[in-house]
Amino acid sequence: MKRTLTLLSFVISIAAATAQTTKKADDETNCYLKWAQKFESRGAEDVADGIYTDVIITFRNGGDAECFNGKVEVKDGKVIAMFLKMEDGSYEPVKKKSKYDKIPVTVTNGMSSTIVTKEDELINVLFIKKIKPKKAGFEKAPEPGDD
Repeated sequence: MKRTLTLLSFVISIAAATAQTTKKADDETNCYLKWAQKFESRGAEDVADGIYTDVIITFRNGGDAECFNGKVEVKDGKVIAMFLKMEDGSYEPVKKKSKYDKIPVTVTNGMSSTIVTKEDELINVLFIKKIKPKKAGFEKAPEPGDD
């Protein structure tokens, strides 16, 4: 009986540890990392000057990230204004202050350079409509037949 209880508790502890490891791996992939991986694997078209109402603005602090719909203005290849989209469809300006005011926010491969706020929060703008289409995969060859 003691052996059965010991074995049962051992199996339960291994199952619990495995479940925690799986959940932790899922938690480590946040919205920013998922989008960044997509941009890196597919690439993006150039972002021309103008106002874009179909962007995602990400706010990161440590391993945590939040992603919001937004609007930005790009001039001379640099983001000059950012707005967060409200649930009613209106926009509010992003009021976070940059730690380094003189560094321009450039756009490369469909993503802005990272803005570091005075609170050490990281902000990026993702131009999701500029992601290149998924490339076609390789066609598998047929298995040999009995011809």
